[in-house]
Amino acid sequence: MTKDLQNIRMLFRLIAIIGISLNTALSYGNDKAKASVPDPIDCSKLLYYNSEYFDFCDTCGCGSSGGSMGYGTGLNNNFIGVRYIGQEYRSRDGIFADSPWITENFNTVQAWANIPVTKRVILNVIVPYQFHNRILPDNTEQNINGIGDISVLGYYNLIKARPDSVVTIKPQHFLQLGGGIKMPTGKYDKDNNEGSVNPSFQLGNGSWDYVLAMNYGFTYRNWGISSMVNYTIKTKNPKNYQFGNQLNLGINAFKTYFLGDVSLTPIIGIAEEIYGTNEELGFEVADTKGDIFLGKLSVEASYNRYALGLTGMLPISQNLNSDKVELRNRLSVYVNINL
Repeated sequence: MTKDLQNIRMLFRLIAIIGISLNTALSYGNDKAKASVPDPIDCSKLLYYNSEYFDFCDTCGCGSSGGSMGYGTGLNNNFIGVRYIGQEYRSRDGIFADSPWITENFNTVQAWANIPVTKRVILNVIVPYQFHNRILPDNTEQNINGIGDISVLGYYNLIKARPDSVVTIKPQHFLQLGGGIKMPTGKYDKDNNEGSVNPSFQLGNGSWDYVLAMNYGFTYRNWGISSMVNYTIKTKNPKNYQFGNQLNLGINAFKTYFLGDVSLTPIIGIAEEIYGTNEELGFEVADTKGDIFLGKLSVEASYNRYALGLTGMLPISQNLNSDKVELRNRLSVYVNINL
């Protein structure tokens, strides 16, 4: 079973990395204006899947996007809204195999937006408010709350799908390249790292981080598939602690159903997050690297300019902090106004 999971994950990585480049090269000509054949589907009901599953955080708590929950909805290119992310973890309180588990709950409420700057440039902004708690073995609780790390990213549509007013029966390709920063606006408390195997129980990581992102996908009528690769470069914070760099991969598929004035879009996907080793005072911190492979189910309902979305994620396999940290589940709910 372990070997099968490893093979699946390796195939997943190859699809996400190699497939993006090959398909992009073959489809680059689709960005040019061409004559199209009318499609019987109503133009106003066409949706284009400009993938926004931008996945980067610090293992669990202090990341502003909540890991593979991402920096966007995956369906609405331009929007402004509010999103809640809840994550449940458990961590061992000690170095022994029979050390007790600590239950940790990470909660984030975000004001977020995808704002068009030009026809091809998109500005993404996330302002998170965090409120986390954990229950210690003696049944006492630790609670932290406050603003998290604000993220500002820019994306350029190198290959852009035709606007909704143009109907075509041909597949629509897109390619987005981008990057940005995560600012240290959330409080980093070094004391939260003492005696805990989960150093991510923080409001922020205290450092300026830099993000590189690439997204490729296509739609055919009301079907769509997207893939993405994101890499976050993390720097040392003023407390001489540095979280490890993070690589994220994701593939999602969807189909939109139209029920009168309401569109309903179920989404299924898989994602992987790979975390490098943390460092303190220039030395590696033991049991801080890891990876997690996740399954994702989502659904979004849209009416006019309003959208309501729900996403759930469960781990398929994981090895976080030498198995001393475990993700139990992730849940997200958002309400957006499409621009």
